Amino acid sequence: MAETAKEKLLDNHIEKHFTAGAIVRDVIIGVSDGLTVPFALAAGLSGANVGSSIIVTAGLAEVAAGAISMGLGGYLAAKSEEDHYHRELKREQEEIINVPDTEAAEIEEILAEYDLQPHEYAPLVNALRKKPQAWLDFMMKFELGLEKPDPTRALESAFTIAFAYILGGLVPLLPYMFIPDAVKAMLTSVAVTLIALLFFGFVKGHFTGNRPFRSAFETALIGTIASAAAYGIAKLVQAK
Repeated sequence: MAETAKEKLLDNHIEKHFTAGAIVRDVIIGVSDGLTVPFALAAGLSGANVGSSIIVTAGLAEVAAGAISMGLGGYLAAKSEEDHYHRELKREQEEIINVPDTEAAEIEEILAEYDLQPHEYAPLVNALRKKPQAWLDFMMKFELGLEKPDPTRALESAFTIAFAYILGGLVPLLPYMFIPDAVKAMLTSVAVTLIALLFFGFVKGHFTGNRPFRSAFETALIGTIASAAAYGIAKLVQAK
């Protein structure tokens, strides 16, 4: 028995998505920057020989500013995707109304890419032409590759990234809150943050489909380079 057009579409349309979801991606973005930026700031201030209390104050100020900035960035990015979807939706609606034959030809081209013959996809094309909403949904998904965005996504992204940034940012600052000597606090902060970076990198690699150990090493390396650069610049400026 010959396969139907729908069956052939499903057979050929093998999807490989990042299964962690949008929220996990936001957490990764927030924690990654939250661990790295305050870590580098604290190391730089330690290199300038300032006290732990000043480092904590400056670090908390940076975490607050960074969380707001990152959260706003996540909000604007999600809103931009939503606005793009609705612009394309409106354009596609107008094309279906004004040039239906052209849009129908585009459906045929899309279905032909799945090795379907005209006699196989013709019934589907005719069926879509009788159902404008289904036609529109088909074109948005298969022609433009766009999914309808969640209307709550922008705010959700903003708060998730901001909260994750705060959690990550507190890790390198905690030693300075309990150890008055900035040098000792810095050494403790380095050890604690590197462990956190390795763990976070491993988890990130697992969720994103990359090699976890390589991801852990790369994440820790980036944090180390950033903090070493900040510390070295502070020492260089102080020596002048």
